[in-house]
Amino acid sequence: MANAADRVTRVAADLMDSAAAEGARQSRSAKQQLDHWARVGRAVSGRHSAARLKVEAALAGGLELSELTDEEGVVFDAEISAAIEESLADTDYGALLTARGITTVALDESGQIVQHRPDGSSSVLHAGR
Repeated sequence: MANAADRVTRVAADLMDSAAAEGARQSRSAKQQLDHWARVGRAVSGRHSAARLKVEAALAGGLELSELTDEEGVVFDAEISAAIEESLADTDYGALLTARGITTVALDESGQIVQHRPDGSSSVLHAGR
């Protein structure tokens, strides 16, 4: 059984690339940088200071953004950015648009442009080279 401290997990490619770049500047491996960021994020998210409560109030829509300090605004922006990225990664846009009756196009594995219609049918619009 693997050591619990070294569990295998998937990490978004953009985060791994950023961690490798920042880790090199900080004399850390990409994994060490990701661990560092996770620990910092855990500490910030778990702290219920007045500043954190203001950010949470703003995220919930109960506080105007203009009432946040610059530092609180940075945390707010990071929270929004993370939420958007998580939502984008978890959304099946093909299924969503099909349910709304919208025809979509996409590239298939061989580079062909394929039209997908809401009725479930599809056709190649352009053959790849």
